[in-house]
Amino acid sequence: MPIALTLSAYVARRFAAMALVMTLALTGLVALFDFIELLRRAATRADAGFALVFQIAALRLPYVSLQILPFAILLGGIIAFWRLSRASELVVARAAGISAWGFLAGPVLVAVSMGTLAITVVSPLSAAMLSRAERLDAAYLRNAAGPATLAGGRLWLRQADNGLEPGGVIILAGRPELGQGVFMLKDVSLWRLSAADRPLVRVEAPQARLLPGQWSLDTAVSFGANRQPMPAQTLLLPTQLTPDRIEDSFASPDTLSFWALPDFIQILESSGFSGTRHRLHFHSLLSLPLLSAAMALLAAGFSMRPSQRGDVARTLGLGVGAGFALFLLDKVAEEFGQAGSLPVELAAWAPTLAGLMLALALLLHLEDG
Repeated sequence: MPIALTLSAYVARRFAAMALVMTLALTGLVALFDFIELLRRAATRADAGFALVFQIAALRLPYVSLQILPFAILLGGIIAFWRLSRASELVVARAAGISAWGFLAGPVLVAVSMGTLAITVVSPLSAAMLSRAERLDAAYLRNAAGPATLAGGRLWLRQADNGLEPGGVIILAGRPELGQGVFMLKDVSLWRLSAADRPLVRVEAPQARLLPGQWSLDTAVSFGANRQPMPAQTLLLPTQLTPDRIEDSFASPDTLSFWALPDFIQILESSGFSGTRHRLHFHSLLSLPLLSAAMALLAAGFSMRPSQRGDVARTLGLGVGAGFALFLLDKVAEEFGQAGSLPVELAAWAPTLAGLMLALALLLHLEDG
């Protein structure tokens, strides 16, 4: 048992070192191509200099590393296990009676730890830096104008309303604008509905301002059940929405950290926005530790064969091909999940489970076949 633990720790160190090297190498390679693309886009912008382009590319580095982590673990694991097999270290260990499951415990633990660290520490950092990068990109390279351009036409919001009847709903519609640092809706129409979706009050107002914790509808005219207008007044409605949350609902889910996603999804869906993309992203992050473990096992399954068979290139190529196949499966499942054709949980976890089943099948064939 001490020999197995020592061997597992040794293999884990070799695996961790190569996985980190591949993560850094692939991150640098992808970041280089991203930097070149940003330079091409900035060539026609007089106010977008080299320093700005470099800043945007640097801010995207944690996001890039988070995206390529599973593939880096796969490639790093393939190289690490292939080197151990070529030096006959694993062959000697197995000849001494130590099973593959014994010395693979360390690398799997390292992979799970890397995946857990990625979603708990790197994800918040990536979200904050990517959000900043997207804002700079929008301001200098895309000429976007923030919240006022999110909906294009009328923005529809939905939120809970306990003012008239418990369980009621407020539906708010208007043209989004940003004036004097305050998010506003112009030509506002508001409906207050009961829990059974029965109309209670309709409100028309020239504008609604989103203040901290409430909507302020100026010169609002209410129409009751008798459809008679009431005197114009200022109407205040409590809300959990903020300009950032409204903008984030249209932005990429990657700009939100793992810890902020659950509460944001709840607020998003209660406000009438679709939370499918954000729930899919949350479950994808949640599955990352298990996906990392599957990639480590997959790397072992493809690279632990004896090197004297003469099919090293073919075996390594199969491992890389399996990684790309899982990547393609992940993207296809993501598209089906966003379209609503698959449940979000299935779309997020299916590629991970497929990779894990393939890795276990290879290792069972290698160990017991």
